[in-house]
Amino acid sequence: MSIKVCNFCGYKNFKEKDIQYIYKHNDHFLIVNDVPCEECEYCGEQYFKANVLKKIEKSFMDIYSTRKAPKKEIKVPLENYPELALEEWN
Repeated sequence: MSIKVCNFCGYKNFKEKDIQYIYKHNDHFLIVNDVPCEECEYCGEQYFKANVLKKIEKSFMDIYSTRKAPKKEIKVPLENYPELALEEWN
């Protein structure tokens, strides 16, 4: 991967990094650890190779359509911000 300039801030220095990537489609999520990317050293914008994102999307589709078993499942709490804001004033 050789990004010449960050599309967000214009900076020219990047570092290769493995990150946690969250893929969302409709109301379903897939969290993938150790995803390779290039990250802008100035603003943190992340860039991924197309084949990496395609592999993540395929895994997501396999899990949700053909019921492939994920490596692990976690329980994640969900809140709606307007309700949280109202709680503050009560």
